[in-house]
Parts: sequence; C-alpha cells; structure tokens
Amino acid sequence: MANGTDVEITPQFVGPREPAPRGAAPFRWERKLLAAHSWLVYLFLYLPIVILIIFSFNEARQTARWEGFTVQWYEKLFSNKLIMKSVKNSLIVAAVTTVCSTIIGTLAALALGRFNFRGKGFTQAALFLPIIIPEIVLGAALVTFFGATQIRLSIWTVIVAHVAFSISYVAIVVRARLAGFDRSLEEAAMDLGAGPIETFFRVTLPLILPGIVAGALLVFTISIDDYVITSFVAGVGATTLPLQIYSMIKVGVTPEVNAVSTLLLLFTVIMIVAAQRLQEPPVAQGDKK
Repeated sequence: MANGTDVEITPQFVGPREPAPRGAAPFRWERKLLAAHSWLVYLFLYLPIVILIIFSFNEARQTARWEGFTVQWYEKLFSNKLIMKSVKNSLIVAAVTTVCSTIIGTLAALALGRFNFRGKGFTQAALFLPIIIPEIVLGAALVTFFGATQIRLSIWTVIVAHVAFSISYVAIVVRARLAGFDRSLEEAAMDLGAGPIETFFRVTLPLILPGIVAGALLVFTISIDDYVITSFVAGVGATTLPLQIYSMIKVGVTPEVNAVSTLLLLFTVIMIVAAQRLQEPPVAQGDKK
C-alpha cells in the first residue's frame, strides 16, 4: 500500500547467466608458459643447493663424479678442530649479538611506536640505514672506526659490528607487531590498579613476545651467516664458520665443505621458518573451521 494505492509486485524470471567470453580467461598455453618459466627460475635458484647437499654424501674425495653414498664426511667434519673452533666462535658471536640486539631493538621499537619526540624522523631513517647500505661499506666504516679509536680487532669487535647492523632488524619486526597492538588492554590493566611496570610485564610484553622472539631468531640467523662484515672486523683467533668455509673453498671444494655448508643451510632454514611462523597473526577460533 503506497498513498492508498495497491501496488502489485510480480515475480520476474531470471534466466541462466550468459557464459563469460572466451577472451576473459587466460589461454591454456599462456598458463603452461608461465608455469614453465616459474619452474626454470626455481631450478636456477635451488638446483645448485640440491647438488651441494647430494654431493655432501659422495664417497669420492673429488666432487667431479658420484662414486657412492657415505656419511664419512660428516664424521670427519665433527673431528675437525678448526671447524669446531669456528662453530664455537660463531655461536658465541650470534648468542651475544642476539641478546644485545633484542634488548636494544625492542626498546627502540617501543620508543618509536609509543612516543613523539624531537628527531623521531631522523631516528627512523638512521634505523633503516644499516639495512639499506651495502655490507662492504658498513664493514669498511667499522674497521676504520676501530682503527681510529685504536681498538684491537678480536671476537669482541665482531660482536660490536654485528650488534650495530642487527638492531634494525629487531626494531622493525617488533614495531610491526606493535602496529596491531590494542592499547585499551593496557588502559584496562591500569584501571584495575596495575602500575606502568606491572602493566608492561603482564600485558604488553606477553602480547609482543612473538615479535621479539621472531626478531631474535632473525638476528641469530643473520649473525651466524654473515661473512662480508665479519671479514673486515675479525681479528686473530676470531674466525667464524663462514670465514672458515671460505678459507677451505680456496683450496678446492671437497665433500667436507659440502657437509658443513649443508648443516649451515639446514640450520638457517629452520631458524627462518620459525621466525616467519612467529610473525604470523594468531588465528581466531572461528577462522580454524
């Protein structure tokens, strides 16, 4: 009824939809060409790594041909004192770097994400600088600094150098976690009587902890794999695993080099996958269906 007049609504028949024109969907040969191109790219990137892993189990001393399966090179690897010494140095550098960078980077992320202060823009730009500039430039700058200040190159200069370029990674990852942080949770905790410190340790820290751990894993992986900057600032007795591998390659690629490279690659992949999983947002119960 509209203005005293009956309005009759008659149902309308909706016929079948017209098929989409053939030109709207990609041609089958285009899809095949794209798939072939993708596989070629993957082969170019990962086939050398697969060959390295396979030849780490090669029984022959020379990697020119395959003579049989063996694990003797992994056994000799763990009995090599030089390699074990370099592994120890790498773990010390990576562990200390991770702890220092995680603390400083987390504090920097909290300051940049929570407060407005003079020079904030410059601080943000300086934070991205170690990631943007080439490693060889950063290594040359650090060794020049250590020389000008008459600091003797040692394992501690390696740690300082690694901390200098690792803080940025932690700060960026933690700040990305803070971007989706609900500040009302902190306000609710303070309304219930919690102080600023108690609120941080009971509310803020548990919620941003996955980002902190992801940044720490990322820094550990980058530190243990770094070669360019380490080669500039490492002193006598501070040879890390990447430096040791490079020195072994100079005399020829052997299955022993392939074995240590395979273990380093496996460790790096595990750490990166763990860091990526921790950076993923939590899945709600309704989204699991």
